[in-house]
Amino acid sequence: MAAYTQDRIADASPLWKHVRKEWKLYSFLILPLIYFIIFKYAPMLGNIIAFRKYRGGPNIFGSEWVGLQYFEMFMKDPTFWRAFFNDLTLSVSYLAVKFPLTLIFALLLHEIRWMRWKKFVQTVSYLPHFISMVIVAGMVKEMVSLTGPINALLAKLGLEPLAFISLPEWFPTLYVTSGIWQSLGWGTILYLAAMTAINTELYEAAKIDGATRFRQALHVTIPGILPTVMVLLILDIGSILGSNFEKILLLYNPLTYETADVISTYVYRMGITGGNFSFATAVGLFEGIIGLILVTIANEISKRTTKSSLW
Repeated sequence: MAAYTQDRIADASPLWKHVRKEWKLYSFLILPLIYFIIFKYAPMLGNIIAFRKYRGGPNIFGSEWVGLQYFEMFMKDPTFWRAFFNDLTLSVSYLAVKFPLTLIFALLLHEIRWMRWKKFVQTVSYLPHFISMVIVAGMVKEMVSLTGPINALLAKLGLEPLAFISLPEWFPTLYVTSGIWQSLGWGTILYLAAMTAINTELYEAAKIDGATRFRQALHVTIPGILPTVMVLLILDIGSILGSNFEKILLLYNPLTYETADVISTYVYRMGITGGNFSFATAVGLFEGIIGLILVTIANEISKRTTKSSLW
């Protein structure tokens, strides 16, 4: 037993030696760890009220067990299923457009040889990411208002103006297009970083073989960043039921609930506005479980097909 303990200490000693030697560097992990513990892991204890009746007051974990009562309630609620399918529709539509466009944009940026022009394009494309969501929502409403530039263009074309923000059939288009504009440039950062790690000798060999720039991108660049592509795709699939809550809350209204109401806004109305905290927690927990299942499935498929995965 003593020999086994000594072996364990000997095996672990290189790590602890490195920690003691680079303790200043490891100290930078303290604040991120505290953040995740306080704001990510500790709040998970509150999920217990999805199975207990919570009436408010000092007992933050509810007053009595109700089992799966709240899960049965939202499963029978047609409003929940409308929000569920709206969430799927918006997220899948956004992912189907954003993911290939971001990859294509990154490839195009990588091919720019004039560095000043490349930096200018990158800067301009990154800027929308730093604009407040409140300002973005205000810009979208102004653009599509009855007196906005889009309706002014329709009027010049002899068409009737449309109240886009009040028409449920137009909400998915507004959500996807505004999201692409805001995130397209920022989403290329990891792709461009991965491209810098590709061995330049591969491009030289492709040139010698007569490969065009398109062929080089197809057979050198894309295979070189494929692990990064798959990891980002897995993460996006995991959040497929997590549409942008802030944007939807700022853009939607009762007239567009038919296509704009999603799980996060449904939880907000039921929990924060309606005071049904246990019910809202049950819905949120269901959403998290679905996201975990999707991430696990996507990770397994990626592992089997491309040998790239999160774990």
